[in-house]
Amino acid sequence: MSDPGKTEVGSVFVSNYPPYSFWSADQVPRALEALNAPPLPDANIGLYLHIPFCRKRCKFCYFRVYTDKNSDEIKSYLKALASEVSLYGALPSVRGRKLKFVYFGGGTPSYISAVHLRDLVRKLKRSIPWEGAEEITFECEPGTLTEAKLDAIREIGVTRLSLGIENFDDAILEENGRAHHSKEILRSIPWIRQRNFDQINIDLIAGMIGETWEKWRESVQKTIDLDPDSITVYQMELPYNTVFSSDLLHGTLERPVADWELKRAWQDYAFEKLAEAGYEVSSAYTMVKRNKRCDFVYRNAVWHGSDMIGTGVASFGHMSGVHVQNYAAWDPYLRALENGQLPLDRAFVTTGQERLTREMILQLKLGRIPAEYFQKKFAANILEEFGPVYRMLQQSGFLNQDSGGVRLTRKGLLQVDHLLPEFYDERYRNARYT
Repeated sequence: MSDPGKTEVGSVFVSNYPPYSFWSADQVPRALEALNAPPLPDANIGLYLHIPFCRKRCKFCYFRVYTDKNSDEIKSYLKALASEVSLYGALPSVRGRKLKFVYFGGGTPSYISAVHLRDLVRKLKRSIPWEGAEEITFECEPGTLTEAKLDAIREIGVTRLSLGIENFDDAILEENGRAHHSKEILRSIPWIRQRNFDQINIDLIAGMIGETWEKWRESVQKTIDLDPDSITVYQMELPYNTVFSSDLLHGTLERPVADWELKRAWQDYAFEKLAEAGYEVSSAYTMVKRNKRCDFVYRNAVWHGSDMIGTGVASFGHMSGVHVQNYAAWDPYLRALENGQLPLDRAFVTTGQERLTREMILQLKLGRIPAEYFQKKFAANILEEFGPVYRMLQQSGFLNQDSGGVRLTRKGLLQVDHLLPEFYDERYRNARYT
C-alpha cells in the first residue's frame, strides 16, 4: 500500500459504503418497498435535516449549498422540507418510532432566521415528534449568530451546538472562502456560553490554503482557550466538486495544497496539545474532555447501522439496509414534494456482507473495534473475515490486533480514510467514490 503523498483531486472523507458512485435510480423502487414495510427489529432511527444555505461558498466545500436564495425561496424550501418529513412520518417504516437523534446540517443551519427556524420546527414536530431524542445537533457559522437566533436554537431543544470555526487567522479564512472572521468567533462565544448548551463542539481544518506551522499553533491554542467540550479536526480533502479542485485541475490554483504528511503532522500536534489540556481521543477526528460525558449520538448511531431519514436537497438516508439519496438539484427536489412524492433520486440495496463491511470500516474510525460486537450482530468473526488486511496493516504499523479486536495506532488513526478502501470488495476498489 503506497502513501498518498500529495493531496490530489478525488481524495475523500469516507462516510458510507458501498461508494456512492454505485447507487442508481433503478434501485429506487426497492427503496420505496423498504420504506413502505415495517422496520427491522431493534433498529434505531434518527432524522437528518439539510439546510443548504450559506453566506459564501467555501472553496473546499463539496456539499450542495446555495448562496443566492432570497427569503421567499428559503421559505419555499423549508415548506418543502416540512412536507418531506410529513411524508416520511406516515410511512410504515417510520410511523410511531422514537427518534434517537436529530441533526441540522448544511450548508449553514444558522443562516436561516429565528422566525423561519421556529416555524419549521413546529411543522416538523407535528409529523415526527422528537421529545426524548438523546441528541439534537445544530451546525453554526459564527458570523450568522445573534443572541435572538441563539435563543431560538436553544428553544427548539438543541443539545449539541457545533461551531464551524475551521481557523482563527482572518487571511486564511478569506483565502479559503469562509464568510466569518475571528472577531465574529469571539463575539459569539459568550452568547453561546450564556445559554448553557449541553455540548459545544468546535471544528478545525488542518491544511487550509495558506496554513503555516505558526498559524496552526495559534489556532490550536485559541481553541483550547475557548474551552469547548469537544474539538473536531479534519484534514482538508479535495473531492471533485470544489472550487480548489477545479483550480488545481485547470492549473490556476495560486498556492499549493499541503501534502498528507504535513496535514497529519498538524492534526497530530493538535491532538497532543489537546491531550495536555485535558482532552482524550473519541475518534480519528475528535477529542473530548476527559471529565465530561460527550456521547456523539448521531455519529455513533450512523456508524452502528442506524436507520436515518435523510431530508433536504441531495441528502442521504438509510432504511432497513437500503441507502437512498434525494435529488441533488433545487427544482426536481421541490417539484417532487409539490406533487406529494418523496424526492428520491438514487438508491442502493445492500447485502449482509456489505452491511458488515460498512459498519466495520466506519467504526474503525473510532480507533478501536471489539470483535464481540460483530459476532453478536452479524455472526461474523471479523478477525478471520478481514484477517489478511488487518495483518497487512499491522505489519505497516497502522494497527494492532488481539483476540478481543482491533486498535489503530496513532499512525493509523491519522490516516484512517486512506486505509479503509483496503477493506472494499474488489468491484468497488479504484472506482470514483461519489
